[in-house]
Amino acid sequence: MFKREFLIKYFPADVRNRKVVEFMELKQGNMSVAEYAAKFESLCAFSPYYNTPEAEYDKCVKFESVLRPDVKHLIGFSEIRDFPTLVNKS
Repeated sequence: MFKREFLIKYFPADVRNRKVVEFMELKQGNMSVAEYAAKFESLCAFSPYYNTPEAEYDKCVKFESVLRPDVKHLIGFSEIRDFPTLVNKS
């Protein structure tokens, strides 16, 4: 509750919304997996849906879906749905 109130007061809605859009459009591109994972985690904080235990599956799908094809090919279609495990395997 404190975090929500703090963000409302000190972090304008338009800035939060831009961060959400940036998260939704994030792709690995030429970043290393570690760089991409760090950026993913930092932007994920602005999308409350992805910060719940129930959304772990969707968070993994989102992360994996925009990995570069060469990385995605290496981890295969193992359907890892534990986020830290998926990042380590990637």
